[in-house]
Amino acid sequence: MKIVPALCSILLAAAVPGIAGAQYPSKPVRLIVPFPPGGGSDTLARILSPKLAEVLGQQLVIDNRPGGGTNIGAEIAAKSQPDGHTVLMGNVSHAINVTLYSKLGYDLVKDFAPVSLMASTPNILVVHPSVQAKSVKELVALAKAQPGKLDYASSGSGSSAHLAAELFSSMAGVKMNHVPYKGGGPAVVALVGGQCHVGFATTPSVIQHVKSGKMRGLAVTSAQRSPSTPDLPTVSEAGVPGYEAGTWYGFLVPAGTPKTIVMRLHAESVKLLKLPDVRERLDAAGFDPIGSSSTEFSAYIRTEIDKWRKVVRAAGVRAD
Repeated sequence: MKIVPALCSILLAAAVPGIAGAQYPSKPVRLIVPFPPGGGSDTLARILSPKLAEVLGQQLVIDNRPGGGTNIGAEIAAKSQPDGHTVLMGNVSHAINVTLYSKLGYDLVKDFAPVSLMASTPNILVVHPSVQAKSVKELVALAKAQPGKLDYASSGSGSSAHLAAELFSSMAGVKMNHVPYKGGGPAVVALVGGQCHVGFATTPSVIQHVKSGKMRGLAVTSAQRSPSTPDLPTVSEAGVPGYEAGTWYGFLVPAGTPKTIVMRLHAESVKLLKLPDVRERLDAAGFDPIGSSSTEFSAYIRTEIDKWRKVVRAAGVRAD
């Protein structure tokens, strides 16, 4: 029986999965960022994308898809062809949303194949310079003296910034007004402009404003001080013992993506984190590079879902 060359190639690729992966990528790769420009996820994407495009040999297009508390971008990614040409910049918000929303158009665990946990960063507790508080203790005292008078900006209802503020308010015994924005970028604009008084923003989105004096940094939300802002104490050591919150970022692809492609994406992405010029930019922006394995990232996502489920339920927050 005579088999035409094209059919022979198809049969061979199906029999040997690695061959299909060897042709990857065959067209530009879309990196979906479920936030508008200006926030931590977008900043990380723009640091990594040129280098990733270079090693993959194809253009890497950043596709900002804000809205729905990161769910719009996530659902688009989940329903994309599982061929490695669509990648989602996953974020801690996706783990939070599992509990925050009663119904999602995707399943974070079942509909995605984790590639790697790329980086993490603490949030920075910042205030507009007009706020008469130069420390965490002074902010707590001010909020207690004027309950409901301080407005805090977040990147959206149920976002990590929102829950970080709710956790702070609960542990410090204060009441502040939540003003949600459609992403970290718009929230930062509001803070710089003085439309809001307080924020728990990602380090990359505010570090330059803190250094320039457009915002006053009071503390970082991590368990330890951040190398990018060594002079800022942790919230815990500055007056709210035991407080800890943070943000992470990782690459996810649609479930069903061939393992060879996932492995290629993982290998190339992790290599980037070790490049001196990339590390320099990540450090300057306040990112802590990680580069976990796919298996480790999968386990981490499940842990984060359980962790934030408790916080969301304790805060009584719902986004539906």
